[in-house]
Amino acid sequence: MTNELPLNKELHRPLSPFRSSFDLGMTVIAFALTLVALAPLFAILLAIAYQGLPQFRWEVFTSLPAPPGVEDQPNGFANAIVGTLTMVGIGAIFSIPLGIMTGIFLSEFTKGSTIANVIRFVIVILSSVPSIIVGVFAYGVLVLTTKQFSAVAGGFALGVIMLPIVSLTTEEALKLVPMPYRLGSAALGGNKFTTIFHIVIPAALPAITTGVLLAVARAAGETAPLMFTALFSQFWQESLFSPTPSLPVLIYNYASSPFIDQNAIAWTASLVLVILVLATSIISRVVIRKRKV
Repeated sequence: MTNELPLNKELHRPLSPFRSSFDLGMTVIAFALTLVALAPLFAILLAIAYQGLPQFRWEVFTSLPAPPGVEDQPNGFANAIVGTLTMVGIGAIFSIPLGIMTGIFLSEFTKGSTIANVIRFVIVILSSVPSIIVGVFAYGVLVLTTKQFSAVAGGFALGVIMLPIVSLTTEEALKLVPMPYRLGSAALGGNKFTTIFHIVIPAALPAITTGVLLAVARAAGETAPLMFTALFSQFWQESLFSPTPSLPVLIYNYASSPFIDQNAIAWTASLVLVILVLATSIISRVVIRKRKV
């Protein structure tokens, strides 16, 4: 008892002025460095909002791009929005199922094996390949083969970009499922497939969904692959096998244009693209939060 009293006094003794000043100083420095790190992000968002909001009208979502200098007709990029959603959807159709199944294979069927390590290494390498290289690859595989730029080629390139993200996030999500879930299913007579598809995957579904949404957000903002595969068009796409407009390529073309009206549309398209990406990221955060609750 007598030995605990000095210890309690030490714990409740106020900090010395030097330590208090040092603590306050480090807190201020950490806060200042945080503001410095966030400043570029807020500067970009403010610049896009300031430049893009003046042209942010309903007509940009319903009309085609107007010729430069023409002011008596609506000026929008509805075709680019539809084209972006189309190509992201095409990429998601094959990359999401394949990526999820790859993650399941790595986590549940070949865990710790040599083949799993090799496949994971290849996927990590694929995730670090520059997107322009993916575009050149898709150009050689589809565009040169079919002799035309198309939404299918663009969607294929975006799917290749999405695939490693979905695969790696799925594998990590499945690893986070507690082992007692698997053991409990086995104790009740469940086989491996029943355990995986009825116990493990439902438990990891929110995290898998988050990975899918992040992959979609990444693909929606890619420009270089689409320049090699889908090209661009000022009009509505005729089919999945014709040149297809997209928001990233429209922004690139119009931002470098000498015409002021096209520069303004580029800012508005940037704002729309940022809103789409932020909305996707927010949805993923909401999914995670609901899972934690």
